[in-house]
Amino acid sequence: QVRLVESGGGLVQAGGSLRLSCAASGGIPSTTTMGWFRQAPGKEREFVADVGISSLNADYLDSVKGRFTISRDNDENTIYLQMNNLKPEDTAVYYCAADPAPFMVVMDTRKFRYWGQGTQVSVSS
Repeated sequence: QVRLVESGGGLVQAGGSLRLSCAASGGIPSTTTMGWFRQAPGKEREFVADVGISSLNADYLDSVKGRFTISRDNDENTIYLQMNNLKPEDTAVYYCAADPAPFMVVMDTRKFRYWGQGTQVSVSS
């Protein structure tokens, strides 16, 4: 059974940085597309970034482009989200997601089969 475990959340001041990690286990194929979503209080969950087999295949929410970087270590079945220049509006629970479909498919659908439990990111002004 696929399991996704996030870590790395916390409280940071505006302008600061955090790096989130998501470790996948349970026989997930190396071709799996993986990504990050977030949900702020009172708002719907939104897509943040996703990545294919290669970290070169990545897509981002417009508001995080240039500040966030998603990367992937296929040997460790882990993805990362490096978040720089954090803003108070980035405050949310961040969820890791995975889907067996190829990156080019998931990039269009934004549908993921597997989800982690989430990690809180709080940015103070």
